[in-house]
Amino acid sequence: MTQHERITIDPTVMVGKPCIKGTRITVELILEKLGAGLSYGEILEDHPRLTREDILAAISFAHDYLAQEDIILADGQAL
Repeated sequence: MTQHERITIDPTVMVGKPCIKGTRITVELILEKLGAGLSYGEILEDHPRLTREDILAAISFAHDYLAQEDIILADGQAL
């Protein structure tokens, strides 16, 4: 997987979930808020330590993570 400067994974922080570096704000939380329809501005208001670049880094991390996933067909074979 690509190295993401703004994302850290530490088993002692948020049980090892990917977080924005220097925070306890998870990639999952950012994606959840985006999925709920919040704008970047609303997320930044809720989390003043975040930057627009942090939000973009979370999206990029999620993309790279999903891009490496195997697809399993109904018959159990991987693509």
